[in-house]
Amino acid sequence: MTHTVSALIADHPGPAPAIGAPEREWLSFDALRALTQTVRESLHSVGIGRGDRVAIVLPNGPEMATAFVTIAQVATTAPLNPAYREEEYEFYLEDLQAKALVVAADYDGPALPAAAKFGLVVLRLSTQEGDAAGAFTLSAEGTAGSCDTAAPEASDVALILHTSGTTSRPKIVPLLQSNVYASAQNILTSLALTPEDRCLNVMPLFHIHGLIAAVSASLAAGAQISCAPGFNALRFFGQLDTVRPSWYTAVPTMHQAILARAGRNKDVIDAANLRFLRSSSASLPAPVMEALVETFGAPVVEAYGMTEATHQMCCNPLPPRAQKPGSVGVAAGPEVRIAHETEDRLLDHSATGEIVISGPNVTPGYESNPKANEDGFFSAEDKRWFRTGDQGAFDDEGYLNLTGRLKEIINRGGEKISPLEVDAVMLGHPEIAQVVCFAVPHDKLGEDIAAAVVLREGSTLDERAIRAFTAEHLADFKVPRSVVVLEEIPKGATGKIQRIGMAEKLGLTP
Repeated sequence: MTHTVSALIADHPGPAPAIGAPEREWLSFDALRALTQTVRESLHSVGIGRGDRVAIVLPNGPEMATAFVTIAQVATTAPLNPAYREEEYEFYLEDLQAKALVVAADYDGPALPAAAKFGLVVLRLSTQEGDAAGAFTLSAEGTAGSCDTAAPEASDVALILHTSGTTSRPKIVPLLQSNVYASAQNILTSLALTPEDRCLNVMPLFHIHGLIAAVSASLAAGAQISCAPGFNALRFFGQLDTVRPSWYTAVPTMHQAILARAGRNKDVIDAANLRFLRSSSASLPAPVMEALVETFGAPVVEAYGMTEATHQMCCNPLPPRAQKPGSVGVAAGPEVRIAHETEDRLLDHSATGEIVISGPNVTPGYESNPKANEDGFFSAEDKRWFRTGDQGAFDDEGYLNLTGRLKEIINRGGEKISPLEVDAVMLGHPEIAQVVCFAVPHDKLGEDIAAAVVLREGSTLDERAIRAFTAEHLADFKVPRSVVVLEEIPKGATGKIQRIGMAEKLGLTP
């Protein structure tokens, strides 16, 4: 069998548990393969097949996971954020040229009028009480005529996602069957996953992190994946107790919320006996990594990923190798190099420059966007390289350190500031729970640095004290000129903090 999503689940023992959810029965690999056949018949019967694009708007949970895995073996999946408004759905459905939309049986939200505008087939997903987690049936409203009933091949598109643009139009990222297969294999290798492992997924499943690192890599390993209905810090420890996972993966803001409640859940943490914790999708501040290790008594594996790489590019290795706080680890799948930021050439391994990648997990290119492809890819040393837009350097042991997003690097009158560095220092203060530094416009310097801060409960820190603490550890030009104390830092749809546009969100622009 070729490198496809089907191949990921083809050979695991039938009775072995595959997909679960807290307090629900497990769906076996045999049942998952049988569900795939049922979904194939349902889609083909209404004219949806190979190459057709199926948008999926479902809440987080096991059915979202199985919808992705099964539909990707028949057609092309396009998961969308359930929190979008009607105009957003109109944009994405038209941009994707979707042929069908999958929603829950009782869904009556804004994706429906958007789908109606473009004449999409609506597929309603139903579950029965008592069924195993992830089991479902589809019923169709409308038909799309005929379709290609052949099974997708390695070079067909399995998954389409949009990059989260902050100012410009989002870019379409098509990910091939072979990209998904390669990335799942890369992740299971770097995490040494086996059928004995069980992942608790709290990541949104319209996002590359959850779809590939949690779901696809677990299934590829013949392991188990328990899908929570989204992340809730209040429920997390109950789920940890019920599911008894060997690992979980999350973004730094989730890890910080878990740490905030860890003190009152010590018994659950002690009983959990996690093999490791994983963090990705944003830089994990070193103090947070160290607190997680101390709290859970398990290694914390920070990984570095992005949509165009079908998620993972680098990963901190498991013991006995070191997990370095502040580093995103070693190359973990694709070849990772440093390139010149404006010229199409590779630099020495120890140089600081733009991080570029090449390998079978990398998208073939943005769809219908020649300018983005021209800017984003170049050839050197007989390989095609993708520019990540991140700046970094390797240390002498091959661990990659990010020095910032190229467009997030703050240029303060010619002095370059990495907001990641300032974040890490400020988080060293015992009364600061979360921080994000970002650029604000300055009439003389062009840009200056500001910070948004969330304080720990009971703290009376003010802006002056925060700046004074930061000034003890950093050169004056790196100290935020303004500090905004908030109850919560604004986040994007996937739970990531977005530095770009933060000044505008907080009313700090002229």
